[in-house]
Formats: sequence, structure tokens, C-alpha cells
Amino acid sequence: QVQLVESGGGLVQAGGSLRLSCAASGRIFSIIVTGWYRQAPGKQRELVASISKGGSTNYADSVKGRFTISRDNAKNTVYLQMNIPKPEDTAVYYCNAWGLGYNVWGQGTQVTVSS
Repeated sequence: QVQLVESGGGLVQAGGSLRLSCAASGRIFSIIVTGWYRQAPGKQRELVASISKGGSTNYADSVKGRFTISRDNAKNTVYLQMNIPKPEDTAVYYCNAWGLGYNVWGQGTQVTVSS
């Protein structure tokens, strides 16, 4: 199976920047898509960005042009660069990876954007 560990969350001012990391271990070769999701209090979990094994990326409309998902294969890590964050980006951010027969989540990391 695959295990995911997020890091990099914290408090950031609106207009600043923050980078989240998702380190994968286990059968990483089997991962088809890795994504970042977020869940704000009282709201459903939503997709923020994803990157496929082939490198194709996908973004929620609300973060296009501000957030960038990338991958460092040598470090088995997927990043979410958050530029110009807004208070409405405040949420717990979760890393997700899925492949044939599995769909796994990290423990989540809190991101708080102050105005």
C-alpha cells in the first residue's frame, strides 16, 4: 500500500505564500493520481489540485493562477505551492493518492490565512 504524510501547514498572511508537502512511501510506483483536497469547517471536502502519473495537472477554479501542484520524483514528494492565499483558503488540507484498488489519505495539515 501507500502511506502519505503532509507537512508545511500553518498561519500565513493573505497575499503571502506557503508550500505544503506530501511525502509518499510504500508502493509509490503504483500511484496513478495524487491530489490535494481541503475541508473548511462546515463544508464538504473539495479537490484543490491534482497531478497524474504522467504529469497532467488539474485545478479548482478558485485556486487557478494562485496555487501550483508539482512533484519531485527523487524525493517521492508532491508539493502544493500556495501563492496569494486568501482567508477563504483557510482549511485542513489533505493529500490523497489513488491507484488500482486503493485510495489513501494523509492525516491533514491545517492552513490558516489571516486577513
